[in-house]
Amino acid sequence: MAKWLTKRNFILTIGIIMAILIAIFIIPVSLPLISALLMAILMNPLVTFTQKKWKWNRKIAVTSVFIFILTAFGLLLYYTVTQLIGKMIKVTKMAPDYLNSLAGLWIDSQSKLFQFTSIFPDEVIKPIRKEFKDIFESMRESILNLLNYDKMLMLLTEIPNFLVSFIVFLVALFLLMLELPELKKMLFRHLTTSTAEKVRYMISKLNSVILGFLKAQLLVSFIILIVTFIGLLLIVPKYAVIMALVIWFIDIIPILGSIIILAPWAVYLYISGDVSTATKLTILAIILLIIRRTVEPKVMGSQIGLSPLPTLITMFIGLKLLGIFGLFIGPFIMILLMTAREAGMIKMNFRI
Repeated sequence: MAKWLTKRNFILTIGIIMAILIAIFIIPVSLPLISALLMAILMNPLVTFTQKKWKWNRKIAVTSVFIFILTAFGLLLYYTVTQLIGKMIKVTKMAPDYLNSLAGLWIDSQSKLFQFTSIFPDEVIKPIRKEFKDIFESMRESILNLLNYDKMLMLLTEIPNFLVSFIVFLVALFLLMLELPELKKMLFRHLTTSTAEKVRYMISKLNSVILGFLKAQLLVSFIILIVTFIGLLLIVPKYAVIMALVIWFIDIIPILGSIIILAPWAVYLYISGDVSTATKLTILAIILLIIRRTVEPKVMGSQIGLSPLPTLITMFIGLKLLGIFGLFIGPFIMILLMTAREAGMIKMNFRI
């Protein structure tokens, strides 16, 4: 028998193969459960604080925290959605006037172009007119593709799946918040004394990291909200409150964030002729993007114990591999590896 073919190496190989299979087949369909576990871990310090503060048992503390979170999130969502729907209804009523003004603006632009180019020879005019026609056709096709029946139907068919996943997430979150201490005991029953001490050190370290992560997200979130509100108050005071809340809520989406709201808004104003407001909204979008992409890694790195560069790298890799959740999971995995190395569970004393 070869020297490398030992029981330990065999178990390690089987473990690696199982981990790869789980990563490929199980994790993608288990995102609601994984998200619920992460959220339960995040909420555990609040549950523990509630237990100690009011001397409640775990079930009452978990139920109170769960209801509080659902109520706060529900009220914020209700206010934002109702206000947004109200504005959308108003825009829909005014849509014919907007479309007529856009059509008139387009015809006026074409006539001005023809007048301006009338002095040029046909060899110059034809390519310019063709280019403008292609731009208009491209815009028309983009709008039609956006409102395509198949895409709208696909979006509607995804709603039941989302609702099922969301209900599973909520139920799993509540149950995991209740059972977290038991799961922790179950884990420690399979560990030796020395390994258990190392794991306790890692859990303690991760608890401080989670608290730092929440502080960082809250701080960046409030910076975005304040800058957005002040910017919109100077640009469009009428919509400052509701649009600041909408942009603040949407800004959590990686890479795009506030651009999803501000870019179409600015484009519409450019087309309708309000160049000044459109330019101001574009500048605000760029400022928010710079804040999110520069301040977030620095603030998060200082709070969770990573320098800005590793934080940015782990956030980007996590985003590419796991989507939105990877943006948050990436830094945690890096912290987990660093903590495991500090605890002596991973040894990296090697030279090449």
